[in-house]
Amino acid sequence: MVSPRKVKLILNPMADMGRAWKTANALRPIAQEFQGDLSWSGTVYPSHAIELAKQAAHEGCDMVIAMGGDGTVHEVMNGLMQVPAEKRPVMGVVPIGSGNDFAYSIGINQKPDHALAHALKAELIKPVDIGLMTDEHGRKEFFDNTLGIGFDAVVTIRSHKLPIVKGFLMYLTAVIQTIILNHDPANLKIETDKEKWDTTALMVTLCNGPREGGGFMLSPNSKNDDGTMEFVIVNKVSRTMMFRLVPEFMSGTHMRFKQIHMGEYKKFSLSSDHPLYIHADGEIFTSFGSNLRKVDFEILHQALKVVHG
Repeated sequence: MVSPRKVKLILNPMADMGRAWKTANALRPIAQEFQGDLSWSGTVYPSHAIELAKQAAHEGCDMVIAMGGDGTVHEVMNGLMQVPAEKRPVMGVVPIGSGNDFAYSIGINQKPDHALAHALKAELIKPVDIGLMTDEHGRKEFFDNTLGIGFDAVVTIRSHKLPIVKGFLMYLTAVIQTIILNHDPANLKIETDKEKWDTTALMVTLCNGPREGGGFMLSPNSKNDDGTMEFVIVNKVSRTMMFRLVPEFMSGTHMRFKQIHMGEYKKFSLSSDHPLYIHADGEIFTSFGSNLRKVDFEILHQALKVVHG
């Protein structure tokens, strides 16, 4: 791609515990150096970035930059994926959130000024795979990094209620709370394009990238452009064993435990005797009170062009 001509920068002003405004202000000189047409939009309500990204595509932008955390990237990507492929802008990422796991997977520099200058140069653009979930009611959600069912979704729900701590510590605190308060395995029926089985499990995570929660290496070998995704299942274990596994997940050495089942898939479907709590890229899809029991997944191979680091 030659340098982008028309760029929309979508900022989540609440990212980084509300410090995003300040960060954005410091980036103005870089934005002003840009030779093309660059405009900023701020999100004002949840899911707003989805609408802003779609609107940017309709306005003829050839690049949309998500400035925020994994949640902002998730929304911008969901907006772009609703645009026909031939009109879909390239996505750039300026990571200023608490996890920044998608940015990590595409090698983006964590310094916002470097990331923005890099995105606007648009030198290394590569397509990534996008996961698509369809629930039993026909509701669809795209995900770019990880989607978690059960344990790590509850961790996400809890982490959103922890205002004091941020980043990896926030997720770690939520992990400990979840082990103590929500130890609730479900009976699952799982089918992939290769096999089908029944199991009792605490957690099922589908991985397009290697890391979630800012430091849990759930699937160290996952590559987000190879047309397959990995699943990580924690079968029924005790609370003590769950505590034992936490540092293993941090270092990516959990595969050696027999209670962990990993594999790859192109299609994946799951039904449960418990309500399914689900996060997509750290955004809560179903929370306490939902009664969703069945979901299907597929991979859209190299569906979105992204500026890599």
